[in-house]
Amino acid sequence: MVVAMAAFAMIVMATTTTAQQFSEDDKAAFVNLHNNARAAVGVGPVAWNDALAAQALQHARYCQTGHIKGPYGENLWWSYGAGTTGTPADAMSYWLAEKAKYYYDSNYCSAGELGCAHYTQVVWRRTAYVGCARVACNRNGIGTIIACNYFPRGNMKNERPY
Repeated sequence: MVVAMAAFAMIVMATTTTAQQFSEDDKAAFVNLHNNARAAVGVGPVAWNDALAAQALQHARYCQTGHIKGPYGENLWWSYGAGTTGTPADAMSYWLAEKAKYYYDSNYCSAGELGCAHYTQVVWRRTAYVGCARVACNRNGIGTIIACNYFPRGNMKNERPY
């Protein structure tokens, strides 16, 4: 019985997640980084939305790298291994790096449709709100996951982001 309890405790510890609240400065950093990228292509600003952040948290708690279908746009960033925190700059630099793969004139992504979808979601012209969450994972090899949800969602087929 003691061995079984110890094994159960180790399984629970190996699959735990901990939500890490973003500070007001982190929230402002997300908004500013989004808005800087959006201004660079002539798109209006986004604002922080706590309801979107709560939805992002629901997804991030699963510590899964796949997107969840729903009414919101979504970007995910993750690190592998315990002890990594993940910052707004980490996630945004990863998503914005996809700009190099996007060709506006042809509305084409050189890395396939999903190869620049994070970037195009960040700069999607009709998106007005963003909310993000961060979870420290100890599951699936993931150290930290950051999820951002967007409303209205972007990446509509046959439409340009801006």
